[in-house]
Parts: sequence; C-alpha cells; structure tokens
Amino acid sequence: MNNYIRQPQQIEKNSFDIINRLIATSRPDYRFGDADQEAVIKRVIHTTADFDWLDILYFSPAVLHQIRDGILQGCTLYTDTTMALSGINKTRLAQYGSECRCYVSDPRTIQMANAQQITRSMAAVDLALQEPGKKIFVFGNAPTALFRLMEHQVAPIAVVGVPVGFVGAEESKNALIKSGLSCIAAKGRKGGSNIAAAIINAILYRMPEVKHE
Repeated sequence: MNNYIRQPQQIEKNSFDIINRLIATSRPDYRFGDADQEAVIKRVIHTTADFDWLDILYFSPAVLHQIRDGILQGCTLYTDTTMALSGINKTRLAQYGSECRCYVSDPRTIQMANAQQITRSMAAVDLALQEPGKKIFVFGNAPTALFRLMEHQVAPIAVVGVPVGFVGAEESKNALIKSGLSCIAAKGRKGGSNIAAAIINAILYRMPEVKHE
C-alpha cells in the first residue's frame, strides 16, 4: 500500500513516458505535425487518457505561434467556464504579462442574458468583445459561445474551440474550422473545459523551450 509514487514531477514524467511508449507501439507510423503540436496533443492525452486526440485535434496554420505571440504581447484570455479559468496556469500566464478572465457569472452577463433571452455564455462573449485589447477565446463547454463569437465576425488572435457534448458542439467546431479564424478545434463531440485548459497550459509550459530553439 505504501509502494506508490508521491512526487508530482515524477508522476508526470512517468505518465508522459507511458504515453510515448503507447504511441510508439500502437501507432508506429504516426507523425506529429511539429514539436508544438506534439506538446499540445500529448498534454491533452495526459489529461484524458484518451488516445483519440491523436486524430481529432485540428490546428490552423501558425496558430500556436500566434497564441504564443499574443501571450508575450500581454493579451487577455477569455474562457467560457470557471472550470477552464481555474485549470489554466495563471501564474505562468502572468509571467508573460497576460491574464485570464471568465464573465459567465458576472452580474452584467446575467443581466444581458435575461434581457436578450440568450445564454450567459453568449452574453459573456458580448461583454468580452466590449473590452479593449488583444484577445484569445478559450471555449471548452458552450457551443453557443463559439457560435456567438463567429456571429460578430471579429478576428481575435486565436480561438481554442473544444466544446463537449451532443447539441451543437460538433457543429460549432466544424463551423470554427471552416471560418478562417486562427484556431485549435476538436473534431466531433469530444472536448471539455479540462481540454481547453490543457491546451493553453501546454503552450505556456513549452514557451521557455521555444525561446531556445
């Protein structure tokens, strides 16, 4: 009972070693698009223990470079859930002069949603777009937030669009992929706030390495 690993860094290292070994044995011909995409996909697999992510995560051209640049320029990330907000490493984000916000429970959002008879996720997008500055949107739960953002026909730095579910989730992500926006999107029904946070964290954790490449 006492023979288990207690050190968090060792647990994570062992997890990634297992992920690498399983990919090598089960998908020997699989090739990642590049080292940046590899870091993101492996962290999502680490978060979910689901190897389907090797095939269902879409990256628009240069999106990871654009997200890194935005973070370095002091942008604001807007999430659709407090869970995604909680999962993102805000200390690491602040080191680069950026921050993260979620307005889904903001009193202004609730008022707007009630007045317009829309979801709070949609109203939170409207509220975020009223603010100045460069923006990255990070959606893991609400297809309505993703649809609303595209209705505005704005071009944020990037969109992480990985809503999970059965009603509108797959359709919203397909629309994002076809929109021309710089994005990372999950194909199909899978996704979630934990996935959205994992994607951002993977980018943040790799940023010191990228500077030296």
